[in-house]
Amino acid sequence: MSPTQRATPSRLQRLWLSETIRLREEHAGPLEDNEANRRARAQSTSLGERIETRAWLLAERDGLVQALQHWLHGARLAGLLFVLVAILSGSALAVAALGDGSRAVNVFWALGSLLGLNLLLLISWALSLLLSRDSTGALGHLWLWLSAKLARDAQAAQLAPALLLMLQRQRLGRWGVGVLAHSFWLLTLLTALFTLLALLATRRYGFVWESTLLGGDTFIGLVQALGSLPALLGFSLPDAELIRSSGDTALASENARLSWAGWLLGVLVVYGLLPRLALLLLCLWRWQRGRKALSLDLSLPGYSLLRERLQPSSERLGVCDAAPAGLHQPQAGSHSLDSQGAVLVAIELDPQRHWPPALPKTICDAGVIDSREQRKHLLEQLSRFPPARLLIACDPRRSPDRGSLALLGELARTASATRIWLLQPPPGEALDSARLSDWHQALDQLQLPHSDSAPLAWLECGHD
Repeated sequence: MSPTQRATPSRLQRLWLSETIRLREEHAGPLEDNEANRRARAQSTSLGERIETRAWLLAERDGLVQALQHWLHGARLAGLLFVLVAILSGSALAVAALGDGSRAVNVFWALGSLLGLNLLLLISWALSLLLSRDSTGALGHLWLWLSAKLARDAQAAQLAPALLLMLQRQRLGRWGVGVLAHSFWLLTLLTALFTLLALLATRRYGFVWESTLLGGDTFIGLVQALGSLPALLGFSLPDAELIRSSGDTALASENARLSWAGWLLGVLVVYGLLPRLALLLLCLWRWQRGRKALSLDLSLPGYSLLRERLQPSSERLGVCDAAPAGLHQPQAGSHSLDSQGAVLVAIELDPQRHWPPALPKTICDAGVIDSREQRKHLLEQLSRFPPARLLIACDPRRSPDRGSLALLGELARTASATRIWLLQPPPGEALDSARLSDWHQALDQLQLPHSDSAPLAWLECGHD
């Protein structure tokens, strides 16, 4: 991903990737992070911010940022799939409740079809909220699984465990799943409501009640108790005589049909839609509030080990760390933030070579990098004061080893524009054509422009 295309990470994404990197290092060992640590120290102040910056830089380098974008794309696809299932389910509930109009609608069965499963799952969610510490539930696990599958990125599988751990630490999992579950059922019941309206507007339905155990008076009390709240919102409430007369056969009068249809719609709205809407708003409020309070747990061992590297009490010189088990491929780039000035630097030149060449006053000479301390000092300076143009002089008589190419990539990422100057050999010497070809090939892979003549005009003015 080029610097101009880098997405601005949200707070949640930075914390999420920090947790992902921590879990990855706990299982696979420390990552090579010298450049990321240096840039984190230059860009951030507090330890938490430096850990987040380091994680984001490592994630960009190792492809985790792209995997996160793939995962989010998969999550959106999973959400669209849930929307489709909710719409189909709501339509099916309404059709099951009313039927095709050839038979009278049993009020008990219609009510059970519309609200029975919703009520059971609502009670289940409430019990899990009270009894369990924090749980994503079956719906949450299904959504996470679908998101990873639809992402089609192997690295995306590392993201879900990190997200769960981060949310569970702040007890946010239940509210996130609550938003998902209540949104699903709210859409399902809305679809059922509109489907009911469409069916009632285009077909003629009669309504009956049938019961072996309940008498007429009991059923009248039950219907009026359920309908009292909807009646406050303007929905119709069948009177006692109408309810009693519906016990034997469907009434043919329009008044009876309208009264029962209004009662059924009112019960669906008051006892189905409104509770789900209220709980969705509650979960959204708790989710937003908890997300703002999210932070890294700096007491975790993985973060405690980073304290000395990102916020050192003293600077250490020399090679102190063992080589990592795996090395990443060197990459170049450019600095997309504000930069100014022009800098010339050379890498590992022969002491006998006359250096530097005559330079205008507008060009800063950064000297020759020969040691690790010089390299670290220069990178720290360029990170704080990024140049607009950087010219790096290399001796093509030396082999383009991995360390040199990694240094070129790091230097290039501190400047807005970088060029490589492959110096001519001293008089009487010739360049090895095979080695020069290796340089050209390596620099082309890094996408760094190079030439065997000094582009001092470009370095001074910005154009050749």
